Amino acid sequence: MSIKNQNTNKTLELLAPSGDLESLKTALYFGADAVYFGDKNFSLRAGAENFTIDGIANATEIIKKAGKKAFVTANIFIKNKDIAPLTEYLKSLSKLTDSNRPDALIVSDLAGVELIKKYAKNIAIHLSTQANTQNYLTAKMYAKMGVSRIVLAREISIGEIAKIKEENPNLELEAFVHGAMCVAYAGRCLISAFKSNRSGNRGECAQQCRFEYEIREQSEKDGNYFTLTEDEKGSYILNSKDLNLIMHLNKLAQAGISSFKIEGRSKASYYVANVINAYRRAMDIAFHGKKGNLDILDAELYKSSHREFFTGFYLGEEEIKDGQYLLSSRPNTNYQFVAVVEEGQNESGLTQIQLRNRIIVGDELEILSPTENHNKTFKVESIQDLKGINIEIANKVKQSLLISIPHKLQTGDMLRKKV
Repeated sequence: MSIKNQNTNKTLELLAPSGDLESLKTALYFGADAVYFGDKNFSLRAGAENFTIDGIANATEIIKKAGKKAFVTANIFIKNKDIAPLTEYLKSLSKLTDSNRPDALIVSDLAGVELIKKYAKNIAIHLSTQANTQNYLTAKMYAKMGVSRIVLAREISIGEIAKIKEENPNLELEAFVHGAMCVAYAGRCLISAFKSNRSGNRGECAQQCRFEYEIREQSEKDGNYFTLTEDEKGSYILNSKDLNLIMHLNKLAQAGISSFKIEGRSKASYYVANVINAYRRAMDIAFHGKKGNLDILDAELYKSSHREFFTGFYLGEEEIKDGQYLLSSRPNTNYQFVAVVEEGQNESGLTQIQLRNRIIVGDELEILSPTENHNKTFKVESIQDLKGINIEIANKVKQSLLISIPHKLQTGDMLRKKV
């Protein structure tokens, strides 16, 4: 497929998820250009820690001081009862100063678009992937309503993206490139609401799609249930693989995507660090002429929790050779996050870390960092607490410790070990 480069926006953005302040700061440190996060009432990730109004103001100020952009999600499907509190919420955001007011609000509902235009005119409108935008005419209509960016549906191909951009050259287009996928079209799932009274469209998804299902037929004779075999692959028929487009960013950019979005507002800071670090380096190779190996960066993505990867529908349905669903709901990883660096080397040559998982004297650890120290390894020769007492086995989560590292690390660098 040959696509003329239609991306007139020379600034390509790496957009990171954040469910709390720790992951937000981590995203910035590892190279995100923008961060999206939500409040406690109108976000599609109700299970994340999320932010209050004051928290949003504080987070946005941190992001803007770093020269980055802040996008806030208000992307639930809006019910009548939500309109009044959402109106007050938007008024509060609008009253924030330039230094701590979000750059954009992400909404999926036409009511959200209308309310932002009326009560938060000083904040840009981004349309969520939940709105299921798949054609150029729909995109054009949203643009006329005041939407400046559309997060496209994940079910379309690169060719379809190119057509949308061709017909809407001034509209910003954003696409998910990495993370968990929803088996429901555009994420509009009703299974969780039906089975658990927890609506995925209200941010309360119980991930019923990850369960093993069987189709059964009840015998009229004895009332017993008999399992009907699905096929040779099993019965996790709703359990989707994870998206991974790190090898195809150039194709998306040529089609007109200007923002590469990482899924994961419910993920821990280590996941954010590892994925953002890999994609930042990949973008530097693809778009800024830096030397590097995309295959090595793709391998990095296996070092944090993930399900089997695939490229979604972007490259055409023929690319989904082995199907979209997995045979198990259990995520995989071959590395464990063990510590984050709190302070660099002191006068004694020791580095202060905060423990996240057990380490033992003799362990070989690997460095996760946006610097040249990335992927360097070292052996743990000694562990001390802050009083200087030696420890053979460190296993107290979030305990501050001192270890000798033969590399000068920075606050925010992370340590991991192979498992």
